[in-house]
Amino acid sequence: MDGNLNALTTVFTEFYYWVTVVFMFLIHVGFCMYEVGASRARNHMHTLMKNIMIIPLVTVTFFFFGWWIYWAFPNFPFWGGLDAEAGSANLPWADTMATNLGDRITGVFWAAFLLFSWTAASIVSGSVIERIRSSALWVHAVMIGSVWWIIDAAWGWHYGGWMVRLLGYHDAYASGVIHAIAGGYALGVIMVLGPRLGKFAKDGTPRDIPPHNPWLLTIGIFLIYTGFWGFYAACNVPAISPEAIDGQITGVTWTATNIYLAPTTLSAITFNFLMSLSGGLMAAYVVSKGDAFWTFSGGLAGIITASAGNDLYHPIQAMIIAAIGVVIVYKLHYWVERRFKLDDAVGAVAVHGYAGFVGLVISGFVLWGVPSSPYEGYATINPVGQITGAVIMFFVLGFLPGWILAKIQSAAGVLRIPEEVELQGLDYAEHHAYEDAKAAIIAADKEELAARGVAAK
Repeated sequence: MDGNLNALTTVFTEFYYWVTVVFMFLIHVGFCMYEVGASRARNHMHTLMKNIMIIPLVTVTFFFFGWWIYWAFPNFPFWGGLDAEAGSANLPWADTMATNLGDRITGVFWAAFLLFSWTAASIVSGSVIERIRSSALWVHAVMIGSVWWIIDAAWGWHYGGWMVRLLGYHDAYASGVIHAIAGGYALGVIMVLGPRLGKFAKDGTPRDIPPHNPWLLTIGIFLIYTGFWGFYAACNVPAISPEAIDGQITGVTWTATNIYLAPTTLSAITFNFLMSLSGGLMAAYVVSKGDAFWTFSGGLAGIITASAGNDLYHPIQAMIIAAIGVVIVYKLHYWVERRFKLDDAVGAVAVHGYAGFVGLVISGFVLWGVPSSPYEGYATINPVGQITGAVIMFFVLGFLPGWILAKIQSAAGVLRIPEEVELQGLDYAEHHAYEDAKAAIIAADKEELAARGVAAK
C-alpha cells in the first residue's frame, strides 16, 4: 500500500508542477502584451523580439548552470561552502537532467524555477523599453535569470539556506527572491541607461508617457494575474510524507508544504492571493485618483507586498498589508522619478522592487517571533533578519550587479541605441525587413491596379 501511495504521490507531483508551469507561461505572455501596450507603435516588434528571445537564452543557460547554483550554493560563501554533492546531482550531464534516465520530478521542478527566471528577466525588460539595445538586454536577462536571482534563491528560498537558518529570513511567495532583486537590478540598469527622449522637460519636470494601447495593456496585466496564481502554487510542494523530510517537522500526516517544507494548503493560497489582489487594487484606485494604469499595476504590487508572509497571514491581514504597500510604492515611484530623473517606463522598479522590499520589511514586524522554518534551531522571523534580507535582495544581488554591468556596456557603447534610431523607431532600425517588405507589397499592388486601369486609393 505504501509503495502504491508513494507512486501516486510521485505522479501527482509531476502533473502538479507541469500544470503550474503552463499557468506561469501566461506571465510571460502577459509581460509581452503589457510592454507592447505601453510602448509606441514604432517599437512594437522590437519589444516583442527582446521578450521572446529571453525564453531560449535563459532556458539554455539555466539548464547548464542556473539549476546547479541553486543546489550547490545554499551556504556559500559564508557557512559550509559549496554543497558539491547536491550540486553534482543537478549538473547538465546528471541522470536526473536527462529524459527517462533519472526521476519523474526534476524536469518539472526545474521548469517551475525556470519560469521564475523568465519572470525576473521580464521585470527588467519592461523598465528599459524603447531605448535599450536588444543584445544588451539579453545579457542582463541571462545574468538576472540564470545567476543572480538563483543565488538569492539558494540563500533565502531553500529549506537549508543560510539566510533562513541564521537570519530567520522568510519569503514564502518571493517578495524578495524574485521581485525585490529584479526591481533592484532594473533600477541599476536604468540609472545608467537614462530616460527616453522627451520624458523630462528642460526644467526637469517629468512628462507622463501614457500607455499607447490601453486595451492590450489591460489584457496583459490580467494574464499576469492569472499566471501569478500559478506562480503561488508552484512555490509549494503539493504532497509530501513525514518520512521524506526526516519525519519530525510536519507531524504524522501527508501534507502540502511551502518552499521551506512547512505545512500549507492551496486553500490558504486562494484566500490570501485574492485578498491581497483586492487590497492592492482598491488602494491603487484611491491613491492614483482612478488612474487606470496604476490601478491595474497596483493589484500586482499588492500581491507582491503580501507575498513574503502570505503563507502565514490571515486574509484580512493580507488585504491590509497589500493596501499599505501600494500607497508606499506609488508615492516612492514619483519621488524617485522627480528626485533622480529616472525613467521606469512601466513602473517595474516600483511594482516589483519597492513592493518586494516593503513586503519583506512589513512581514518582519507582523510575523515577529514566528518560525521561519519547521526545522529546529533555525532563527525565527524578525525585523532585523527581514530588513537585512531585503537589503541583500534589492541592493547587493540586484542593484549592484545591474548597475555594474550596465556601466561596462555603456563604456563599450553597446547599451543604448543612438538618438536618431530612437526617434526613427527600433522596429525600422532593427527589423527594417518588415517595413521594406510592406512597402514593396504596397508598390506592387498599386502597379497591378494601374495595369488594370483602376485608380489606387
